Amino acid sequence: MTTISREEVNRMRWAARRGMLELDLVLEPFVAQRYAQLDASNRQRFTELMRCEDQDLYAWFMRKASPDDQELKGIVDVILEFTHTAPADR
Repeated sequence: MTTISREEVNRMRWAARRGMLELDLVLEPFVAQRYAQLDASNRQRFTELMRCEDQDLYAWFMRKASPDDQELKGIVDVILEFTHTAPADR
């Protein structure tokens, strides 16, 4: 497993702060607890995800829609699985 720099994790924490409570409650814990454990391809997908519009992210994380791009759908699914796992089991 590749070691991820603290700087990279901090950059993603900053990118995950969206200013919309619902998104912050999903993204910030994920970055804090799981980002460093992602493989390189999923870290790249997460970076791409952070370039998406907030209204799209909201729809995806509230399961009102799903990304058309299968790569983005994959990382959204990883984040949703994390989010819907009890904190004690993460």
